[in-house]
Amino acid sequence: MPLSFPIPRLGLGCAPLGSMERTFGYGVSEADAVATIHRALERGITLLDTAPFYANGQSEIRVGLALRGVSRDRFIISTKVGWLPDPDHVGQQGAGERSYTRDAVLRSIEGSLERLGVDYLDIAHVHDPEAGDYRRQILDEAYPTLLDLKAQGVIRAIGAGLNQTDFLVDFARHAPLDCAILAGRYTLLEQAPLHEAFPLALSKGIGIFAAGVFNGGILATGARPGARYQYAPAPEPILHLTRMIERVCAKHGVALRAAAMQFAAAHPAVRALIVGMARPSEVDENLADFAAPIPAAFWAELKARELIEPDAPTPQ
Repeated sequence: MPLSFPIPRLGLGCAPLGSMERTFGYGVSEADAVATIHRALERGITLLDTAPFYANGQSEIRVGLALRGVSRDRFIISTKVGWLPDPDHVGQQGAGERSYTRDAVLRSIEGSLERLGVDYLDIAHVHDPEAGDYRRQILDEAYPTLLDLKAQGVIRAIGAGLNQTDFLVDFARHAPLDCAILAGRYTLLEQAPLHEAFPLALSKGIGIFAAGVFNGGILATGARPGARYQYAPAPEPILHLTRMIERVCAKHGVALRAAAMQFAAAHPAVRALIVGMARPSEVDENLADFAAPIPAAFWAELKARELIEPDAPTPQ
């Protein structure tokens, strides 16, 4: 069913704030993490997306630290179940265990409430259901448990944190989703959800949060040496496509980052973008890119050159 509360168009992805250097290639201090969250709230970015998996609980801990003393109605917390962090190795990515049993979900929610310092969660997503043979456990145990918690007022909405388009289709059909995060699958470089997943989400009132709109780096940096795609070195076909898009950007005076953000947000199924930010200045930069004027001729040329799908919605 549709979300029962308003969501801002831009959300803060808090994975980098846990200091996941192995994933992102850089670390983030606690002070920078807290300052980034405060700046986001000041600028109206009230949706904060985190997870126990991010730096083995450290992301949630830092979000909770930043939210001390902040009125509960000033922020929306989106977190996840499916990973139980090891409390003896906070900050160590990968420490802990994956589980979607009823007991694991209850323990996960309890731990998140404690780390975040809140008494309810706005959204609880099932995290990375593609990672292993857990589908039956998720549908039989995780989602019924989340429905119970929603009925009790412990969570307000139920989602899925996904990396694959076919899993969005599957879970939209079989799970009680209010919303879903889809990471890195609806971008300037790929539009796989366009013809089945997003129409299905619209028909069921499932709000999509588009994450990974820079495809892990390359749509933020451009096709420079060392550019990364989905957090690995970008392959040549992706580098070539990005260079072609960059040429159209240069012709029309459009920043690649701005085009990447605004394209993903233009689809009517997309309720919000979730963008990782690691410093207060990045909050301001992303808001500027999100609001930057882009001429209609730019989008028309991308389609004329067959660089994006011809029926992909573009900003008006």
